[in-house]
Amino acid sequence: MFAVVKIAGQQFKVQKDQSLYVPQLTGNVGDKVEFPEVLLVDLDGKLSVGGAVKATVKAEILGHVQGDKVIAFKMKRRKGFRKKIGHRTHYTQIRISDIA
Repeated sequence: MFAVVKIAGQQFKVQKDQSLYVPQLTGNVGDKVEFPEVLLVDLDGKLSVGGAVKATVKAEILGHVQGDKVIAFKMKRRKGFRKKIGHRTHYTQIRISDIA
């Protein structure tokens, strides 16, 4: 049994008891969250797609983390222009508790 769910504008294929990192969600560690925007559900080989899907995905927030540092380096040759900017993207780790 799996589902394709839209979380924070991105699509994820999820299964029960799966742990995954999604773009940062509001909430504290231990909070329960629900994702009503389910795009596809597979129940024992029977697919439901689009408007026929009547399921929601429930999850629990495990923690908030930062991704690896990404460096954006700009340079113009022979001009003495160099600019180095970096950032770390924020993620939330969740565990899928139920697909119903």
